[in-house]
Amino acid sequence: MLVIEISPGGQSPFTLAELHKYNIPVPPNGFDSEENNDVIMKFEDEQEAIDYSYELDSYAHSLDNKSKEYSIVTAIVNAISNDDFVQSYIQD
Repeated sequence: MLVIEISPGGQSPFTLAELHKYNIPVPPNGFDSEENNDVIMKFEDEQEAIDYSYELDSYAHSLDNKSKEYSIVTAIVNAISNDDFVQSYIQD
């Protein structure tokens, strides 16, 4: 199981409520939130996370690149691609 957290205090802050508001495509195991408002994504493995990031990247092309929704989608894609486990998987 791979868990990726996104802090609302990051470069492109957002909350779980905003994910639902903008109807962002949901990862296979859904979104969750911790007490500190970090958004949590759980994946079976690194490949599933990569596949989801590709799906989001394609979805982003249909959005206005100045919108909050685009900003959220981009932050999620970046969180996945910057994850140490995903990086290690890609390099192997």
